[in-house]
Amino acid sequence: MNKFIPILISAFLLLAACAPAPANPALILATTTSTQDSGLLDVLVPLFEEQSGYTVQTVAVGSGAALKMAEEGNADVLLVHAPSAEKTLMQAGWGRDRFLVMHNDFILVGPAGDPANIKGLAAQEAYRTLAEKGSAFISRGDDSGTHKAELAIWGKAGIDPKGQAWYVETGQGMGASLTIASEKDAYIMTDRATFLANQENLDLEILVEGDASLLNVYHVITVNPDKWPESSYDGALAFVNFMTDPDTQAVIGQFGVQEFGQPLFFPDADKTDADLGLE
Repeated sequence: MNKFIPILISAFLLLAACAPAPANPALILATTTSTQDSGLLDVLVPLFEEQSGYTVQTVAVGSGAALKMAEEGNADVLLVHAPSAEKTLMQAGWGRDRFLVMHNDFILVGPAGDPANIKGLAAQEAYRTLAEKGSAFISRGDDSGTHKAELAIWGKAGIDPKGQAWYVETGQGMGASLTIASEKDAYIMTDRATFLANQENLDLEILVEGDASLLNVYHVITVNPDKWPESSYDGALAFVNFMTDPDTQAVIGQFGVQEFGQPLFFPDADKTDADLGLE
């Protein structure tokens, strides 16, 4: 853990001692597997619980499934990374508030020998090359934010990989899908945080990175209490305030630095979507 994080944790605990207990302490957080598999939630959720008095039930699924939970009233607050689908959710009235929290990026990883020779290519060109050569590609295939981003790149490359023998959908989370790709000497798109957190157990290397299409942005969303009156809107707002608080943003910015030599996420609560190039 980075040396600055224990200091910030101590500050949170001092605040927690003064915080009144909520009337309804149960809070359901629907989030992505990447925030869970990277280890970030293992740091943030206990801090939030100590500071606020809420008890968080974390449901780590793909962003598509998390958004569906909001529509069905099965979550109080979301932490997701599928901006286009998030906007659809908000326009339909299922979400009340939406705030920018952080970003990292997607990367394309594959066998160290890189048999398809895609290292250093732009994302669309790499995808075209993989399709032309029929190189094994693992997809989460779970309507997650990562899956949506992957399909968007295939679409821009003019390729429909569905049904191709070389294209395998796992229907699983990021960590499990990375393991499958490693076992099969296949290529896969992943968020950088989950890859770095698991790389010592993987026989995969980063081959494509830095493309504008690989930006990975996270928002926190409250479920609309007008649609679901039984939802914990007060708890959801408490979580929003926690995630966008400067102290929490500092924890996010330091997460991963000591272990990996670089942050796994970049705090963005002081920015707008336009600042990150989102429409």
